[in-house]
Amino acid sequence: MAADDSGARCQIVRTLDVVGEKWSLLVVREAFKGRTRYSEFRDALGAPSDVLSARLTRLVEAGVFEKRAYREPGSRERSSYHLTEKGQGLALVLGAMVQWGDTFQPYTGGRASEIVDATAGEPLSLAFVDPEGRSHPASEVTLRPGPAAIETWG
Repeated sequence: MAADDSGARCQIVRTLDVVGEKWSLLVVREAFKGRTRYSEFRDALGAPSDVLSARLTRLVEAGVFEKRAYREPGSRERSSYHLTEKGQGLALVLGAMVQWGDTFQPYTGGRASEIVDATAGEPLSLAFVDPEGRSHPASEVTLRPGPAAIETWG
């Protein structure tokens, strides 16, 4: 079996292919904060220009962002970057990282961000939920081979 085929089967590998590099996730984080312009990402992150350009290009190619043209009066046309539905889906990934960081790597000065309901502002948390709506702690969760698995483990 070719390495490419086995990697493509794994959801984690496919996700990391898109957002597995530090700057990619940080660009997505900034988009969730409302940033859309290259200069806003650059100023917020301090990323090298070549790295930022490459990450934005990759995220557009992967369908995480869509580019939209805009023009400031007296300036040339530029592109802004907007999260697609696929990009919005990364809220789960970022939320899990925020929750994990708060639990296992807390900052002594408090939380830099919080996960809240966009309308009511109520705090939210991520959980493993079964079909009946019951939450399960991570200690009760395991991975099992799925229908596309080429090997079993356990």
